[in-house]
Amino acid sequence: MSDTSIAQQIMGLNAKKSGKVTAWLEQLRQYAIYCLLPVTLFMLWWIAAHNAWMPVQILPSPEITWQTFKDLSANDLWWQLGRSLKLFVTGLSLGICGGIILGSLLGYSRTVEQYFSATFYALAIIPTLAWLPLFMIWLGIEDALKIFIIFKATLIPIAIHTQAGVRDIPPKLKETAAILRLSPQMTFLKLLLPASLSYFFTGLRLAMAAGWTSLIAVELLASSEGIGYLMVTGRQLFQLDIVFVSIFMIGLVGIFSDLLLQSLERRFVFWPHAALTAHAVERKSKAQVYKAWLIPVVLVVFWFLSTAQQWLSADILPTPFAVGQALFAGITDGTLLSAMYYSLYHALLGLALGSVVGIITGIVLGLFKPLQDIFAPTLNTLRLIAIFAWIPLLTAWFGLGDASKIIFIALATFFPMFIASWKGMLNVPQQLNEAADILKLSIWQKVKILILPSINPAIFAGLRLALLYSWLASFGAEYLMGSGNGIGSYMMAAQQYFEMDRVIAATLLVTILGAILTWLGKITENRATTWRRHKG
Repeated sequence: MSDTSIAQQIMGLNAKKSGKVTAWLEQLRQYAIYCLLPVTLFMLWWIAAHNAWMPVQILPSPEITWQTFKDLSANDLWWQLGRSLKLFVTGLSLGICGGIILGSLLGYSRTVEQYFSATFYALAIIPTLAWLPLFMIWLGIEDALKIFIIFKATLIPIAIHTQAGVRDIPPKLKETAAILRLSPQMTFLKLLLPASLSYFFTGLRLAMAAGWTSLIAVELLASSEGIGYLMVTGRQLFQLDIVFVSIFMIGLVGIFSDLLLQSLERRFVFWPHAALTAHAVERKSKAQVYKAWLIPVVLVVFWFLSTAQQWLSADILPTPFAVGQALFAGITDGTLLSAMYYSLYHALLGLALGSVVGIITGIVLGLFKPLQDIFAPTLNTLRLIAIFAWIPLLTAWFGLGDASKIIFIALATFFPMFIASWKGMLNVPQQLNEAADILKLSIWQKVKILILPSINPAIFAGLRLALLYSWLASFGAEYLMGSGNGIGSYMMAAQQYFEMDRVIAATLLVTILGAILTWLGKITENRATTWRRHKG
């Protein structure tokens, strides 16, 4: 071998080593950027605590919090967390099974969809916490209540996304399954399951977040064990170090769950994603409308029969006439309308605040890559902490007035709007950026003329989700922040006096308002995405 060849091999090896070192240094630099904001926040916490900027009861130092973590670990921290996780896994498992079955039926069978879809979506728009006063009377406040709340919270997103996945299966594949005369079991295993798996994982991610959040809310409100109960104890004793430790554990569960789902999705989702297609707008015939009303009518008739025959006590299930009278009385004397006004006012004000901040944050991070590298990882991590875990801190820092409620609702709506806007910015075509450079547009002109029209579909899709979050957070704030106003407080007061007619009347009013808000959100989104619609 010539000296030239040896020299070339040595140079090649050196180049490979240099490339590896460069890649390692770049990865190290990226990690350092990601850690910049958390480290900065930790240093501010340490400085604020040690310089007594706030009383130790309001802001315990990192050392005190760490010592509390060690003390709780030696006592019952892991047992309390284990109790919560046991209930969560049980409710989630039931929700997954029910969601897959229901979503598959709604997506594959046109008959089932026509009869059951409208009723399902009407019940789905009611916030999970709005059912709490009813379920507390029917199920008590023990494990059955928590499991059922988790089941309800997780079933809906899984069923909706499974239905979407099954519905979007190419017709030719369905025809192939029919030609091959596959059994229902083989059709499910070979066609429905693989085709809807990517949609299912999306629904599962939302379901896990909704179930974990709902469990924390119930434990904060009515429980004698669990990680949420531990937070309540810390808040009542004004030991916020216990609250800090509980928030850390709740966030750790959220982060681990998200990483696990990402790993499972990369491993099992092999079905190709469908291309972007138009959404057909189908006009419903009168027969389809009648079919949609059949199930609600059957349920109402059953309600009449069960109360007339006294199958259930009137204390548990009042007659439709009693509920109607309670609804009419609440509207005429203004108590129901006043309660609804306060809840809606808080929800919309928090939604406006959280949406504006979320959209601005998403756009700014999308425009400036260095800021995105610094802030996006931390914000994504905070997003995984169950929203109700922040209530003990917010009440300690801001009290129990309207300010803390609005801040809490704004925090709940910030994350879906931030994620939607930021993801929309990441998908902005490069040609628009090039056009802005050629036209020498200012940042404001670029955002107004090119960016906002491009990310409008993402923003309005996020707004629909944020609208639901604001309504859910409004109920949570009223349940957990001691409000004397609002529809949630109205329902809890009625529940405490076992006035089921008032509870159900308020639930019906919440359902009507939820349907109106969902309809408005859908119209808004359709207006923003008219380019994807065609008549079919």
